[in-house]
Amino acid sequence: MHPLAPGVTHIPTSKRDNAFLVDGDDGLTLVDVGWAKAPGVLLAALAELGRKPGDIKRIVLTHAHPDHVKGAAELRERTGAAILIHQADAAWLEAGRVPAEGRSGAVGRLIDRIPALHWTPVTPDGLLTDDQLIEGSDGLRVVHTPGHTPGHIVLVHEPSRTVLLGDAVFHRGELALGPAALAADPQLRGGSLAKLPQGIAAAGFAHGAPLSGPDISTFHAFLEPLTADQQ
Repeated sequence: MHPLAPGVTHIPTSKRDNAFLVDGDDGLTLVDVGWAKAPGVLLAALAELGRKPGDIKRIVLTHAHPDHVKGAAELRERTGAAILIHQADAAWLEAGRVPAEGRSGAVGRLIDRIPALHWTPVTPDGLLTDDQLIEGSDGLRVVHTPGHTPGHIVLVHEPSRTVLLGDAVFHRGELALGPAALAADPQLRGGSLAKLPQGIAAAGFAHGAPLSGPDISTFHAFLEPLTADQQ
């Protein structure tokens, strides 16, 4: 566990995957879950923080891909938390898999046929929309960033100017948009990132090390050509 910003904690759920806890008015908001083993990792981290499972009041999913949602059903059962997702990804979450039209490339469609990449179907407790301020989260705002999936979202923690990017940006050695074959509509990704606010102070990625302090300049430099293309 590592504090990313005031009120935002980074929790690695595996060697390649991350989740984030955000302090709120009524408890904690968890951003993304992870694979099937992630609930145990997350609850152990919660105990280290001196918190109880019931302190997680809501689970916000950045999108419906297995490495973000496979542990969602179990974690909801163990915490009682409400599960929230953008309305454009809700049908995928309820189906328990990514549909064939959910990937732009043949490799992505082939991967999604593997049973190990399906998950327990989950009916969300609430549907998110663009620019929504999530109730009880103490300033966590939704930015709809379609491209990786139709309902992909980035969360902006307004008090600390922190962005939680899901798979909108990967940070595996270097910053990148990720494989186009795994995205639903890769051409939308750059335009979606142009919607991010100015003055970002910290960035958390579902895959890769967070950036904060002087290192955030790397993220700003990565965004600049993408946002310039949209002007």
